[in-house]
Amino acid sequence: MTILSRIPADLIAAIATAPGRGGVGVVRVSGADIAPLATAILGRIPAPRHATLCPFLDADGQPIDEGIALYFTAPHSFTGEQVLELQGHGGPVVMNLILERCIELGARLAEPGEFSRRAFLNGKLDLAQAEAVADLIDAASTEAARSAVRSLSGAFSARIAELVEALTRLRTLVEATLDFPEEEIDFLQQANAFGRLDAIDASLQAVRAQARQGALLREGLTVVLVGQPNVGKSSLMNQLAGFEAAIVTEIAGTTRDTVREAIQIEGVPLHIIDTAGLRDTDDPVEKIGIARTWAAVDKADVALLLVDAAHGVSEREAAILTRLPQVARLTIHNKIDVGGEPPRAVGDEIWLSARTGAGMALLRSKLLETAGWQAAGEGAFMARARHLDALSRAAGHLAAARTTAAQLELFAEELRLAQSALSEISGEFTADDLLGEIFSTFCIGK
Repeated sequence: MTILSRIPADLIAAIATAPGRGGVGVVRVSGADIAPLATAILGRIPAPRHATLCPFLDADGQPIDEGIALYFTAPHSFTGEQVLELQGHGGPVVMNLILERCIELGARLAEPGEFSRRAFLNGKLDLAQAEAVADLIDAASTEAARSAVRSLSGAFSARIAELVEALTRLRTLVEATLDFPEEEIDFLQQANAFGRLDAIDASLQAVRAQARQGALLREGLTVVLVGQPNVGKSSLMNQLAGFEAAIVTEIAGTTRDTVREAIQIEGVPLHIIDTAGLRDTDDPVEKIGIARTWAAVDKADVALLLVDAAHGVSEREAAILTRLPQVARLTIHNKIDVGGEPPRAVGDEIWLSARTGAGMALLRSKLLETAGWQAAGEGAFMARARHLDALSRAAGHLAAARTTAAQLELFAEELRLAQSALSEISGEFTADDLLGEIFSTFCIGK
């Protein structure tokens, strides 16, 4: 696939700051020729890359507001086009008046992510970097923000470029031997082609590991608490959240609907869902809660089955385990404080007390282990599902190349397919529909 998009020449404008009131608000304009708009709204064209204090004028020459104008000439701007930023007082009425004036002067309202899309189309950012802009804005933890900054700075793209370059060199070597079929295998061995393939594969696996860590920082992990009524699910929810997110009583069936809370463990977002106790009941409201419990389980990454440590996994819990879908699961033996047991972890089973907090460190550690998180995640790249898919397909093609080495044409084709999959990450080969889908998720004004 190749990029089919044409770079538009029209002016786009949007409020680039968050909705609501603030000390400063920014209206951003980008396009091929901003001079007429700038002259009309400012009375002049500001000096490039200098902050200029001036009034922002309406159609009658009356000031809408007074603020700072910043003018960037092409290609020295975020989008690679001429860009004008009008920084005024951050009230929604003022911002809308300035935006309406820009539209009145020929600009149109920018679509979500259109500034970033133009930056990509003008070669200011590759696709992975452009996606990192949105990921940095949406970062839910310090670690996620750092990971997004690494991708935005080009660290992820640089690793992909290294892999593509190495594959290009290997492809050149392999395809050059096609003219000498009698000597091809000996020639490849002398050139250490298979050693190069192993090195590329090792580098690819390292990048995949870093990308998986970044994807975990971006997406987090959905953890659902299930079990019979009154086994301590809500108490465990409160321990994980660090405050009373769920109501706790001695009355079985207190929780009748799902309760959701977002927490972090070592910077990894966890979406914890407390659910209604699973039991046979004639209560129509409780039945709805139980149905929602199973719906939450179906979408979870990890299910925590809580049991009373006094009796362990009974027939009822065994029945729950049987009904659980193919999802990672941990069995939590709660209420060890009643019997005076020490906290411990054995395989996928943990003994703890949700009331006192004993053993909670074991649970947090086990959740990170289940998620695949590695504490030394400093090199993580902010990655999306499409990046992981492209890396996985590239790894599959390298594995296929190894098995087809005796058939040189197939060997060369698998290397080409691996290179093509990797090139999708940076956007070197990308279709218009995919670009539209990616940038439509961005903020308006970014």
